[in-house]
Amino acid sequence: MEKFDIKNPNASLKALGIQKVKAEHWNLSPEALVQEAIRRGQGVLTDSGAIAVETGEFTGRSPQDRFIVEDAETKDTVDWGPINKPIDNKYFQQLKGKIIQYFEDKEVFVRDAYVCADRQYSMNVRLVSEYPWSNQFAYNMFLRPTGEELETFEPEWSILCAPGFHADPEVDGTRQHNFAIINFSEKQIIIGGTGYTGEIKKGIFSVLNYVLPKKHGVLSMHCSANVGKDGDTAIFFGLSGTGKTTLSADPDRELIGDDEHGWSDDSVFNFEGGCYAKTIDLSEEKEPEIYHAIKHRAILENIKCYPGTRTVDFKNSDITENTRVSYPIYHIDNAKEGSMGEQPKNIFFLTCDAFGVLPPISKLTPGQAMYHFMSGYTAKVAGTEAGITEPQATFSACFGAPFMPLHPTEYAKMLGEKMDAHEVNVWLVNTGWTGGPYGTGSRINLKYTRAMVIAALDGELDQVEYQTDPIFGLNMPTSCPNVPENILDPKKTWSDPDSYDKKARNLAQSFIKNFEQFESAADDEIKNAAPKG
Repeated sequence: MEKFDIKNPNASLKALGIQKVKAEHWNLSPEALVQEAIRRGQGVLTDSGAIAVETGEFTGRSPQDRFIVEDAETKDTVDWGPINKPIDNKYFQQLKGKIIQYFEDKEVFVRDAYVCADRQYSMNVRLVSEYPWSNQFAYNMFLRPTGEELETFEPEWSILCAPGFHADPEVDGTRQHNFAIINFSEKQIIIGGTGYTGEIKKGIFSVLNYVLPKKHGVLSMHCSANVGKDGDTAIFFGLSGTGKTTLSADPDRELIGDDEHGWSDDSVFNFEGGCYAKTIDLSEEKEPEIYHAIKHRAILENIKCYPGTRTVDFKNSDITENTRVSYPIYHIDNAKEGSMGEQPKNIFFLTCDAFGVLPPISKLTPGQAMYHFMSGYTAKVAGTEAGITEPQATFSACFGAPFMPLHPTEYAKMLGEKMDAHEVNVWLVNTGWTGGPYGTGSRINLKYTRAMVIAALDGELDQVEYQTDPIFGLNMPTSCPNVPENILDPKKTWSDPDSYDKKARNLAQSFIKNFEQFESAADDEIKNAAPKG
């Protein structure tokens, strides 16, 4: 039985510079936090038992407003640029002081938690939040100490989260009023002007992506992972919306985690204690594990109920397409106890190809695996962001560039070494379109994608013949159990083969142009894996 409202008797917010607040609430139960959110008019209890909240102005991360303090620790180690934007320490201190002052007339909610299921690498985190549901999000998403551990808890990192506080860009060194700033020297993150909870989890993910490879030799990964009955671990890399959470939630395999993991010499382990799943068009039929995880203690974000009811309308996108749910991982019936697995046997790179030209599954050579990992391709579709009217190729190195403080080649090198050492099979899976691009073709049926992944995991795709795609050089199976053969070769699904060739060559050119930034760090095997434009 979990115990709540427990703290280290020696703990004090004064250690974080917070001298005065209206009241401080330590490690409250999810039930108490839900009650607080409802009392404040910040949430609605749905008929599933989950609370529904709106995150306000921001319904997604704001990458342009995420900064890292440039100082002696980070100056020569962080890969500075448009993703890792530097900010002077004086602005960090200034904003931190303003948040502390902002907290003075507020009740604040404190959450003690840790990240990294492998205790060799675990890191204690203390969150001080303005909103109760931000605190509940941390309960869901981070790992939960026992009552005994809370009594002696000492944080290594801390997060100050104040959605209601707005920066003044003219004096605070920010781009606009919202910000998320990481200070590696002080081991602290400050977040202001945004209620989007993903900033909390991705802030800590960014920290781990710096600390684990640099200080522990552990590969940090933007991926989900599960394990079969024989102990075979599978890893699913992919950007948001490509299917990491969906495909790893397999009723026949135990879930290690759905988003962020480390790969050490001993294990694959979850960073988190929960899942953060997209819910747009969610249904019990398509994704039963996620659907049934939406119950008491889950938090639904930016999604509405049917008028006059407390029943969630998962098709509703009035607020955003990026509707989300967070829930503790124990809401998944087959979550793996301990959230750790052995060395992986299969890796899947997931891409949502809105151009409809990549095969639904292909087996990659080592050179191709490195090429596609460094490329990190997916596509945005019309309507998901302002200004996007047709499919747009998106490349995010290591399938997670917005969260990677080190240069992408450092992560790629570690992945290559681990793939070689453990002889891992690597697959490219297109969860996007077939028979034409978005607007013309159709989304690849989820049951077929699941069947292909299962066939790869069971070794059934080792027994079939393959053919090579002439433009991308990908090895495509000619047959797969429980999948129609006519969808395995994407060109055959198009009514106009010439249109397919044109679209495929256009995408190939996008790959080639994007990879120019990595040419100097790639060997001949990786370079030869490039598509033929």
